[in-house]
Amino acid sequence: MSGKYKYLFGPVPSRRLGRSLGIDVTPFKTCSFDCVFCQLGCTTHLATERGEFVPFDEVCAELERWLAEDGRADYITFAGSGEPTLYSRLGELIDFIKARTEIPVIVLSNGTLLYQPAVREQLLNADIVKVSLSAWDEASFQRINRPAPGLCFELLLSGESDFRAEFGGQLWLEAFLMEGINAAPEQVRQIAAAVATVRPDRIQLNTAVRPPAEVTARPVAAETLEALCECFEPRAEAVTSFDAAPVSGTGELSSDGLVGLIHRHPATAEQLAAISGADVAAIRAALAPFLEVGRIQVEVRDGDTYYK
Repeated sequence: MSGKYKYLFGPVPSRRLGRSLGIDVTPFKTCSFDCVFCQLGCTTHLATERGEFVPFDEVCAELERWLAEDGRADYITFAGSGEPTLYSRLGELIDFIKARTEIPVIVLSNGTLLYQPAVREQLLNADIVKVSLSAWDEASFQRINRPAPGLCFELLLSGESDFRAEFGGQLWLEAFLMEGINAAPEQVRQIAAAVATVRPDRIQLNTAVRPPAEVTARPVAAETLEALCECFEPRAEAVTSFDAAPVSGTGELSSDGLVGLIHRHPATAEQLAAISGADVAAIRAALAPFLEVGRIQVEVRDGDTYYK
């Protein structure tokens, strides 16, 4: 991506989404959840009130510029620093994109606001909406997701189910599993029973690959995650939150682009090399000045050094 973008990041190649352009329309850690497993740390603005957090016209201008300068992506994805459905003009942005390109639009949401008819309506023009469900009752919901006041498990479940009944696109669902918290077989079977009421087209199991908000959120072993896929119907697929696909490239780097990416998706130098086509040494050299001035930090997790 040439030039500086404030609200767009990537495109990022990944196993799940191909070459995905990200759009970030909420301030950092403005979310309706404060999940123990969040890769971005604890939520600093726990909220359910929607607003125009970023200027609609500026986001549209960046999209127009990207479409003119590049315009190559398999998906355009609403994700990043917080919960995208908190953005009050999300539906207008989806319509803006759909009127200008045939690139499919995906919204990565925690599903908490889908109990509101107006929010569900704004998402109807998306091609894919991915929601989450990592609990099985109110107690586990409060312990794992630590929601904003006024939200409860039944409201989350009914909102996702109501959206499924109205949405003509693909509904994906992600369950985030953690050792000692919600990955025991009996717990996963209860999550699967709740998921079955939503009737998603695709189910994905994830775990704490990157440093989480709380150290108690420990990853589930890959072989265990694969075995737990059998609890779901349709059968779930095991993924990790940073399944970067290797890409061929020139090795040219946009340092600002890398920084924008890791602020939203903490990653190792090896992962950043895989998605950029550059070598690991070049990645580290590009990020060194940002480390020196404190724009990014590093954290070691299970022997791996993550930039964040």
